Amino acid sequence: MLPTSAIEMEMAARDRMSAVAYAFYASGSFAETSVVENVTAWSRWYVRPRMGVDVQTINAGTTILGTPISMPVFLAPCGFNNLAHEEGELAVARACAKAGTVQVLSSASGRDPHEVSNASDSPKWYQLYADNDPAVTDERVASAAEAGFEAIVITVDTPQLGVRYRGIADFEAFFNELIAKKIVTPVTTFCDRLDWTELERIASSTDLPVVLKGVLHPDDARRAPDHGASAVIVSNHGGRQMDGSIPPILALPDIVEAADGHIEVYVDGGVRTGVDVLRALALGARAVLIGRPYLWALAIGGEAGVTELLERFRGEITNAMALAGQTDAQRIDPSIVVSASKY
Repeated sequence: MLPTSAIEMEMAARDRMSAVAYAFYASGSFAETSVVENVTAWSRWYVRPRMGVDVQTINAGTTILGTPISMPVFLAPCGFNNLAHEEGELAVARACAKAGTVQVLSSASGRDPHEVSNASDSPKWYQLYADNDPAVTDERVASAAEAGFEAIVITVDTPQLGVRYRGIADFEAFFNELIAKKIVTPVTTFCDRLDWTELERIASSTDLPVVLKGVLHPDDARRAPDHGASAVIVSNHGGRQMDGSIPPILALPDIVEAADGHIEVYVDGGVRTGVDVLRALALGARAVLIGRPYLWALAIGGEAGVTELLERFRGEITNAMALAGQTDAQRIDPSIVVSASKY
């Protein structure tokens, strides 16, 4: 069902969506340089395969915060999935259940979190945009816990939305129309006072583990466990916030070193193939998250499209591991990836 090329997949999805919906998913902030560099930066790491390894048995499974997943890939929080397909987040939940992985539901979901939670019995995490009013933040966290979500993923890189130009003139009228038709819920508010004290307060207000999404500086990764975080996601919001920020895959090694095993480290941004996943694991990530690719797959084929995409990643990861002489996704040899700058 899906084109094999990531670019062709995006173009096929674009043809199935309104121009404004496509712009909402595809656009980045300012000059959109980070949207492009997030993808191209992966090629700055070369793979050095090991030979003489019996690869008859490949274990692609891993765990994230103790939850088993069938491969080191789970789905990033992306707003308003129902702009891609009418089933939206419900279809994504069912596809994740079939693939044996985790869906991270956006605060800007097009579906009620309780409805998404009930769509499948697979584990789900909830992405939180904190509010300037702590009571609003606490209500969101409590509601997520009540709905059965197993972790809170706090987006820390959005004190306000990044400046976006592509299609922005059409957004307000477009979303107001969707809200009126009850196709989406109103966009959540943001928190410009989200400092370490507030992050620690949020973490202490819940029994759920807390993940910080949007970490790019090693000092922030070093501080995170002291303020209640169990994991960090190395991310620049898909190039939608601080344009020109370091591509996550280039920031990853310093973050892993700073974390020093005290917290788990995941990475998103520009992941397009199983080879990218292998690179991330070799550089110290426990797993990766994918975003736009599953939106394109959802637009093309709904639940079946997302299922096909995840199975494609599974096949690519297993193949990349075998070709690189690696048999266990939790024990990837760091020496198999080297910076292109050395050559």
